[in-house]
Amino acid sequence: MDLVPRLIWLGTSISQRYSQEIMQTVGEVALESAAVAIRLNEYEKALEWLEQGRSVVWGQILQLRTPVEELAVVDPTLAEHLTDIARELHNFQAMDTPVSQTLLTDSGKSPEMAAQRHRYLAMQYEETVDKVHQIPGFESFLQPKRTKELMQIPQRGPIVVVNAHELRCDALILIPGKQQISHVALPSFSSQKAASCRARMESSHLNIRDRGVTVIDPFDQGKDRGFQQILLELWEDVVKPVLDCLGYTLPHITWCTTGALSFLPLHAAGCYNQPGARVFDYVISSYTPTLSALIPKSTMSTKQNPRLLLVGQERTPGHNPLPGTRKELARIRSCADAQLSYTQLDGSNATTDAVLNAMEQHEWVHLACHAHQNSRRPLDSGFFLQDGTLSLLQISRKEFQDKGLAFLSACQTAKGDKELPEEAVHLASGMLMAGYPAVIATMWSVIDEDAPVVADVVYGELIGNGQADYRSAAKALHVAVGKLRDMVGVKEFARWVPYIHIGG
Repeated sequence: MDLVPRLIWLGTSISQRYSQEIMQTVGEVALESAAVAIRLNEYEKALEWLEQGRSVVWGQILQLRTPVEELAVVDPTLAEHLTDIARELHNFQAMDTPVSQTLLTDSGKSPEMAAQRHRYLAMQYEETVDKVHQIPGFESFLQPKRTKELMQIPQRGPIVVVNAHELRCDALILIPGKQQISHVALPSFSSQKAASCRARMESSHLNIRDRGVTVIDPFDQGKDRGFQQILLELWEDVVKPVLDCLGYTLPHITWCTTGALSFLPLHAAGCYNQPGARVFDYVISSYTPTLSALIPKSTMSTKQNPRLLLVGQERTPGHNPLPGTRKELARIRSCADAQLSYTQLDGSNATTDAVLNAMEQHEWVHLACHAHQNSRRPLDSGFFLQDGTLSLLQISRKEFQDKGLAFLSACQTAKGDKELPEEAVHLASGMLMAGYPAVIATMWSVIDEDAPVVADVVYGELIGNGQADYRSAAKALHVAVGKLRDMVGVKEFARWVPYIHIGG
C-alpha cells in the first residue's frame, strides 16, 4: 500500500486520477489486504491499509492544505517553500475542468504547458517532503496515519469500521478509552450480499425524482417489502452483531463502511415487524468516509454563537420549483432569531459569487436548492444557484477557516459513485474535505414538504439551549428524523431514511 502515491500521482489531474483503472484496483486491493490481515489477527495493519487505500484523492487534496506551523519553527524557509509549491499544485490539480480550461486560455497558456508545469510541481513537492523527512522529529511528516494516531481521534462513541470483502466480512471497532481494536466477525455478510442489497435498494426507489417533483407512492407495496428485507438483513448480519458486542445503551456510533456497503443505510437497519429491533432505538448514527476525516483541524470553529448563512432557491432557472424552501428558511429563521446572527441569500441574490463570498464570512451554511454530482469530475459537482453552479472546485480553492456545520438540503448529496465505492465521490464528503467538520446530507432525493420539518427540528435542537455547537448535529438530526418518522409512519422509508450525518 506504500506504493499508492506512486500509482495515483499528484502530477496528474484529479479527473485523470479518478478515471484510471488503477484507482478501482487500489480500492479492491486495500479491502483484500485488510481481510487477509484480519484473518491473521493483524487488526492494526488492517486498519492502516484501509486508510491508505481509500479516499485516496481526497487525502491528496487535504495533504496539500496541511498546516506547516511546526515545520516553520524549525526551518521557516523550507516551510515557506513547501507551502508555495503546495498552493500552486493545488490550483493545477483541476486544470482539465471546463472552468479551468477557460482560465487557461485567457492566461495564454497551452494545456501541454500547464501539464508540464503540473508534473514539475509534483516532483518538486515530493523532493521537498523528502527533505522534511531528514529533519529529526519530522520523519513521519505527511506519512499515512498509524494505528496509534488513529486511536487518538476524539470520540463520542465507538467508531465501527466494516470491511466487506468476498473473502470475509468483519467489523473493527475503536472504543473510547481503550488502546486495542475490538473485532467482530460478520460471517453472514459479504461483499456479494452488499452488492445485492445495493442493487435491490436502487430498484426500490427508482421512481423517486428530484426534490420539488411530486411522486405518488414512491415505494409500491412490493418494493416496500423488498426495502424492508434489506434493512432486516443489515440488522441481522451487520448491526445486531456489533451491538451484541458493544451493548445496547450507546449514545453514538460512527460507521466507516467499505465497498457496496458504503451505499447502504446502516442507520435504518432493523426488523420492522417487531418493536425494539431497530438501530435508532439504541444509538445515534453518523458516517465517515475514513478515520482520518475525523481528525480535528486547527481551523475548526469553536464559536458558541456561529454565524449562519441561509441559501434558498425556490425557482432556479432551468429546474423544477422548490416551494418548500421558502417555508424551510422561514422555520430556520424563527429558530435563529435572537440566538444566532444569520444572513439569507435567495432568489436573484443567491448568485455563485455572492454565496461563495458569504460562505467565507459565516461558520455554518444551509443550502436549500438543487444540486448535481459529477462522479467523473467530482470538483465540477455543485449546487445550482441563480446564475449557474457553485462547484466544489470553487469551494475548494477557498482556504476556509473556522467552519462548523454544512446542511445540504438538496437532492442526493451523499450518493456516491458505485464504480468507485472506496473514494466517497459525493458532495457531502466534498464539503467535509473543504473544511466543514459536520455535514447533514441525503442519500437520495427528499420530499419537498419534509425538508422544512427536518430543518425546523434540527436547528431547534442545535440552538434551543442557547449554545449552538456543530458537534451536536448528529443528535439533532436523530431527533428530527424521529419526528418525521412519527409523522409519516415508520415504514415510509423513502421519506426518512435518506437523511444522514457525516463527520464529527
